[in-house]
Amino acid sequence: MTGPAEVRCTLMRGGTSKGACFLAEDLPADPAARDDLLLRVMGSPDPRQIDGLGGAHPLTSKVAVVSPSEDPDADVDYLFLQVAVDRAEVSDRQNCGNILAAVGPFAVERGLVAPGDDETAVRVRMLNTGERAVATFPTPGGRVDYTGTAEISGVPGGAAPVVIEFPAAGRPLLPTGRVRDTVAGVEVTCVDNGMPAVLVPAAALKVTGYEQPKDLEEDLALADRLRGIRLAAGRLMGLGDVENATVPKLTLLAPPRTGGAVTTRTFIPVRCHTSIGVLGAASVAAGLRLPGGVGEGIARPPASGERIRIEHPTGFLDIDTDVDTGARPPAVRRTAVVRTARKIFDGTVFPRPSGTVPAQPQGGNDGSATR
Repeated sequence: MTGPAEVRCTLMRGGTSKGACFLAEDLPADPAARDDLLLRVMGSPDPRQIDGLGGAHPLTSKVAVVSPSEDPDADVDYLFLQVAVDRAEVSDRQNCGNILAAVGPFAVERGLVAPGDDETAVRVRMLNTGERAVATFPTPGGRVDYTGTAEISGVPGGAAPVVIEFPAAGRPLLPTGRVRDTVAGVEVTCVDNGMPAVLVPAAALKVTGYEQPKDLEEDLALADRLRGIRLAAGRLMGLGDVENATVPKLTLLAPPRTGGAVTTRTFIPVRCHTSIGVLGAASVAAGLRLPGGVGEGIARPPASGERIRIEHPTGFLDIDTDVDTGARPPAVRRTAVVRTARKIFDGTVFPRPSGTVPAQPQGGNDGSATR
C-alpha cells in the first residue's frame, strides 16, 4: 500500500499511556491504507519498534484519530486504535480512557474547539463504541496549560488535572444478565462500564494477585487458563470469538494492601498492565458495587457516594462510580475520574517506506526480543 511520505503528528501522554494523535483529515480515508500507514509510523511489527514512534509496549503503541463531530451533542469524534507491537495488526475494538485524557487538549491545540478563558470542557464521542465523555481541563488565557500539581500513579511528577466524566453507557452493565458466571471452571463477574471486563478472584487461579506483572506474564500455566477464561467469557458476553481481539480485559482481584478497595492485576489481553486502564478501572469499580459479585469477601469498597480506590502494580487509581443496585437490571448513574495529559511533541513524522517489513531482532540487551 502507499501513503503519505510524511504526516503531521502530535505525540501525547494521556494518563498512563502514550500515543500518536492525528487529525482524521491527515490520514488515508481507507481503513486498510490508514492501518498500513500507522504500522509504519509506530514501527510494527517489531518487538522493539526500533524504526518508529512506538515504545515496545501496548501502553506506548496507541493512536488517537480526532475530527470535528457532526453530532450536535459532541464537539469532536475520537477513534482509538491499538497498534500491536510485534504483529502487523491495528485494532479498533476497544476504547482507551487514558488516551482519552489527551483528546480534549489536542482538539484545542489543533483548533477544533475554541478554548475558554479559564477552563475548557470538550464533549467527546468515542467512535469505537458510540459512548460519550466530557473532558474538562485548564486553559488560562485561552491556552492549554499542562502544568499543575495533580498526580496519578505511574506518571512521575505533577500536571494539570483533566477531569473526565462518563455519562451512563447505553450497553448493559451485566452483559450476561448475571452477577456471577462460571467460566472455564472459575466463578467470575462479567461487567461493562465502558470496557468489557471479566473480574476473577486471583486465588481461584492459584496466584496471590500481588505478583509483579513480569512474573505473571511468564507463568505459562496461568496464561493458558486466562486464555480459556477469556475465550469463553467473550462468547458469553456477546463479543463472539475474541481470539484476536483486545477485549474483554481480565482483571484479577485480591484484598487491598495500601488502604484502597481492592488490588488488581489486569491483562491487556496477554501482557499484564503495569497499572490499570481508566475504563477498565471504571468497570472494576462498578463490579465491586454489585451485591453478589465475585468481589464480595475480597474487596473493601467504601460507602456509596465515596470514591473507590483501585490498587494496581504501580500505585492506585480513584474512580467515582454510582451504581443503582435497586434497578433491574443494575445500572450505572455516574462515572468520573481525574487524569493528566502532556504534549510531548508536535511536528512531522516520517513513516517507514511502504512495502517494507522490519527484520525481527534475534536478541537484544533489554531481553525484549526473546520474551
